[in-house]
Amino acid sequence: MTVNVIGAGLAGCEAAYVLAQNNIKVNLYEMKPKKFSPAHKSENFAELVCSNSLRAGNIENAVGLLKEEMRRLGSLIMECADKTRVPAGGALAVDRDGFSRLVTEKIKSSPNITVMNEEITDFDTGDYTIVASGPLTSGALYENIQKFFGGEYLHFYDAAAPIVSYESIDMTKAYKAARYGKGDADYINCPMTKDEYFKFYTELINAECAEVHGFENGSVFEGCMPVEQMAKRGEMTLLFGPLKPVGLENPKNGTLPYAVVQLRQDNTGATMYNIVGFQTHLKFGEQKRVFSLIPGLENAEFLRYGVMHRNTYINSPKLLNKYYQAQKCGKIFFAGQLTGVEGYVESAASGLNAGLNMLMLLNGKEMLDFTRETAIGALANYISNRGIVDFQPMNVNFGIMDPLGERIRKKREKNEKIAARSLALTDVFAKKISEALL
Repeated sequence: MTVNVIGAGLAGCEAAYVLAQNNIKVNLYEMKPKKFSPAHKSENFAELVCSNSLRAGNIENAVGLLKEEMRRLGSLIMECADKTRVPAGGALAVDRDGFSRLVTEKIKSSPNITVMNEEITDFDTGDYTIVASGPLTSGALYENIQKFFGGEYLHFYDAAAPIVSYESIDMTKAYKAARYGKGDADYINCPMTKDEYFKFYTELINAECAEVHGFENGSVFEGCMPVEQMAKRGEMTLLFGPLKPVGLENPKNGTLPYAVVQLRQDNTGATMYNIVGFQTHLKFGEQKRVFSLIPGLENAEFLRYGVMHRNTYINSPKLLNKYYQAQKCGKIFFAGQLTGVEGYVESAASGLNAGLNMLMLLNGKEMLDFTRETAIGALANYISNRGIVDFQPMNVNFGIMDPLGERIRKKREKNEKIAARSLALTDVFAKKISEALL
């Protein structure tokens, strides 16, 4: 039995690997390096096109819990992320290139995976297939997925932040510090006075943006809103968002800046730093001009400018079930951001979930309903909830998980109990999977 997996992003690699590790032959189709999407640059698989952060690492945070569930279910993405992590305080951030290289090596070294470097424009409903072509699904495949479902797509814009070289940052003006002094000082902080902030703000909101063709309604997912669009909501908005100075006292003079721009390490060698929260679609020249107004970045070398691109996702509640399986065809599964999960970890989790359920299907076993008591199951139930009228992309959060059934006032204590319940159930599922495949 062979499964076709379309797309070697986070979700596709996760699905392909879990199948291959359980003796299922996989044809993994990836159009790179013959063809690249507007956002992709690397030939490697599982390319991180936006931030290099996989967000919070502790299990009292929903995405941290999701990561731990994935580890216990044999996640390739978490294995590679843990091996290529770089300092980022309480977050799990990775060396962008090292992470993708390791995922690629793992996939290509698997004897059960055949990599097909070609663009897929359609799929056969008679073949077992997982479509994980991502939010930048190319034209012909896009049209044939639409034809397969017979319905309209939903879509939104996504944006990536710029990356600068460490050696070009003026550390006489910038400083390393952790917010409130908690954890290691892994972030570089560029402080602004009130006058510097308002000069920057004025130039930012008046800077020239690049055109984004198609989908001119300009719908933007809140988690990836361009910094210039956020700024236009009000002159103080950035001070409660990416430029929030709270807890970041400047050790050079013992004062609290009016605003702070943070930079996060982007690779293991600490030679690259991305500007946190500065997703943008300003023209490249404008990015250089405006962002160079930030103290410490006056002479910054931009290794990558911010970009903006169209993201696409299907109306999953009407089209998929909680196993990521197409309601109209049991052999076809979908995974990744195409399904409406939002974020690197969530995308990988959907691929793991779809891969495991395809595995159970092929082995004649009951498919896995991880339930809303787990983070991985809560995502699956969210994207398949037919009661949702206005379906929007969703990050994992405790709000989509089943409540405990008891009132606990302290948020941390409540989240710890939710996490304990979730991980205990995840271990039960891991054992069930192992026993089913003996």
